[in-house]
Amino acid sequence: MNTRTAQPQVGITPNMFGISYGLAGLATCWGYAAMLGVAPGLVADILFIATAVVWLVLVVGYVSQVPRRAGGWRAELADPVLAPFVSLIPIVGMLLAIGLMPHALTAGRWLFAVFAAATTILAGWLTGQWIVGELDLDRLHSGYVLPSVAGGLIASIGAARAGWTAVAHAFMGVGVVSWLIIGSVIMARLMFRSRLPAPLLPTLAIEIAPPALAGLAYLVITHDRFDIVALVFAGFTVQALIVQLRLIPVYRRLAFGPGFWSFAFPYAAVATFALHWINHGRPVGYAVWAWIVLLAITAFIAVLAAKTTTALAHRRFLPQLQ
Repeated sequence: MNTRTAQPQVGITPNMFGISYGLAGLATCWGYAAMLGVAPGLVADILFIATAVVWLVLVVGYVSQVPRRAGGWRAELADPVLAPFVSLIPIVGMLLAIGLMPHALTAGRWLFAVFAAATTILAGWLTGQWIVGELDLDRLHSGYVLPSVAGGLIASIGAARAGWTAVAHAFMGVGVVSWLIIGSVIMARLMFRSRLPAPLLPTLAIEIAPPALAGLAYLVITHDRFDIVALVFAGFTVQALIVQLRLIPVYRRLAFGPGFWSFAFPYAAVATFALHWINHGRPVGYAVWAWIVLLAITAFIAVLAAKTTTALAHRRFLPQLQ
């Protein structure tokens, strides 16, 4: 009698949307450099198109696979490790809509409104799920800031770009308050519980994103008012950057995988925030400093893209699903 052993299947998991998230962050950085007149706008447009293609491929693959998995969408949104990354689907949609606004304001506004609403609903649903789901504190990781914190702050930036200032203030409130609440719990877990499992260690890079995004949201809402509030967010970003420097030895021991894309968007957000400050301070050779920041983040994400392409070619990138 022949027996068949079930073989694990490769598939798309929610954290893989970090790829399109990181590319969108890089496109946004180049877009701001183009606004300053430092870089050509064509690069940002190409990056946004590439982001849209990658995002659509991931969405189609992921949405078609989830119903065939055990538990379907209910299990996917209840997963204590991967569920927060599902929010990257509408969050990247918001970033793409923001990139569309300079070329087609009305269409960009409509798309942004749809994805901002989806982000808000999903963030609320996931938060409710975490309340009733009896989470294990040791499985908590920095990705939990994505739905409400990153989602709220990016929605604030998009609403301000759309000209909806009151809505932008409301979303910034969601993002900042969620950061204070959820971020505090995450930091307590990171400091006083056992170290995260190796595959989740790259999510520590996400910790640098909230202060940078909050600073960007504030500057967009206030039309680049560099006051004490902007300085507070800048100071917190610098401190978070120093923490990342201390973590480099930890990161260097990790094997490359989809989780490494957790570095891309947070670092791109910091680069964009740095460009704002360089443009404000106008130091000697400020254009050179701006290019250094722009090329550094571009090179970093290009390395991630190259390593991802190589891993895909050798069938070592896609995770195995039971």
